[in-house]
Amino acid sequence: MVRGHIIYLIGFMGSGKSTAGKELARILDWSFTDLDKEVEQSAGKTIKEIFAENGEDYFRNLETKVLRNLEMHSNRVISTGGGTPCHSSNMDFMLDNGLTIYLKMTPHELRDRLSGTAGERPLIKNLDQVQLLSFIEERLLLRSKCYERSEMIVDGNLLDISTIVPAVKSMLNI
Repeated sequence: MVRGHIIYLIGFMGSGKSTAGKELARILDWSFTDLDKEVEQSAGKTIKEIFAENGEDYFRNLETKVLRNLEMHSNRVISTGGGTPCHSSNMDFMLDNGLTIYLKMTPHELRDRLSGTAGERPLIKNLDQVQLLSFIEERLLLRSKCYERSEMIVDGNLLDISTIVPAVKSMLNI
């Protein structure tokens, strides 16, 4: 595989990776893969069930395995999970095998986006608004060093995919 024929979208949960990924794949006429959906398919259960039955460590190991099995599929946009880049040298793997794009958002923006879907997300399902903001701030602080290693950083709140396509094409030489 030629490096760069995969685009990895990274960022905190709720940053819009799946939505942006589908649009970017459509514009480039590439395939789109949602890593969370691939993990669910591999496990035969939802992420919520994986966390409840097997825990976060099991999920992270499975997520890494699935990510690396996608390696040979080129011309693909992959939306990763929020914690994917920060486990098992996954960020190094993604940097070696494709273009990484970080959809950056503030904790308050993320809290506003996640408020309506907290029950669907195992790590935040029982948190009130204050706890949710605190959780986001703490996790984002831990993950920012990893996220900031991305080759491209864009404002996830103001993202218009069509505006980044020329830069993406230039970086990938396509």
